[in-house]
Amino acid sequence: MDDKLTVATILKPQGIRGEVKVKVLCDGAEDLLDLKRVYIDGTEYAVMNVRGQGDFAFIALRGVFDRNAAELLRGKDIEALRGDMPELPDGTYYIADLTGCEVVTQTGEHIGEVTSVTPARTDIYTLSTPKGEVSFAAAVGVIESVEVEAKRIVVNKKRFKEVSV
Repeated sequence: MDDKLTVATILKPQGIRGEVKVKVLCDGAEDLLDLKRVYIDGTEYAVMNVRGQGDFAFIALRGVFDRNAAELLRGKDIEALRGDMPELPDGTYYIADLTGCEVVTQTGEHIGEVTSVTPARTDIYTLSTPKGEVSFAAAVGVIESVEVEAKRIVVNKKRFKEVSV
């Protein structure tokens, strides 16, 4: 598992004092409120202020003093140390931990490997399989267990076939 997690993407400068508007890649802007430091292109920035809710936030970073400096950060990802992020509730996982997991049925039949997860009301998992790309909704009853350490997701074969495309 990576030490750092991508938590947001900088969309644009906000105002003239160096604040940036970001698209939050966690469950919500509330997950960013307690961050004291973040990383952009490997450079550490102290977080001066975070405000926002839902999918967007405004962040003020030490060393980014004006709109011109903020403009240079447009389109870049913001990373945070895993240990600085809030504790995850049981049964929830970071997308970074799911990507690369092998997906198998309850009987151990290999289906494919997770290449991406699209957050939505019901997350959409995309798999690379021997027959090509397959997507499925993580609807009730599809995923039976997630073993992050083993990089393995067990699905109910019948439910998987019902929701996969």
